[in-house]
Amino acid sequence: MSIKYWEFEDAPLKEKLKSPNVKDIAKVFFDSETEAYRFSALLLETKRKGQLRLRDVPKDIPIATAKRYLDYAVQVGLLKHEDNYYMLTDRYTRPFKNIATYIKEWMDSKADEDLGIEFANARTGRQTKRGGRKTSLPNATEASADDSDIPADDPVSQPD
Repeated sequence: MSIKYWEFEDAPLKEKLKSPNVKDIAKVFFDSETEAYRFSALLLETKRKGQLRLRDVPKDIPIATAKRYLDYAVQVGLLKHEDNYYMLTDRYTRPFKNIATYIKEWMDSKADEDLGIEFANARTGRQTKRGGRKTSLPNATEASADDSDIPADDPVSQPD
């Protein structure tokens, strides 16, 4: 998601509400112009026809791609999928407002949280390096014997 909050504050929102368009909706979900176009085309086609089947998607969008975008729209609550048809729905508005309320309430709460308990199954350690170029150690005096294969004129491996 690519929510640019300043575009939806009171004054800009009043201007946007004068002429709403599908591009603004798609740009909330996708940064890429191509992805936003495909998503917009499918939403607009659904709006025009009232319901959309995969076999009725615009010819410039592959069916597998259309299915992926339509399923994403279902997942975020813009569409519903029943009996092989995708239809517009408004399951999105109320939950989105509720999420904003929940986030604001969390910001205002004074409760201390223990992430170790809340994310008990998460990996918390740093990942070991899985390849790539060897780098110099933070303390240049502790160079290991493994660094012998790095050329002496390599600026990355030389201490400052």
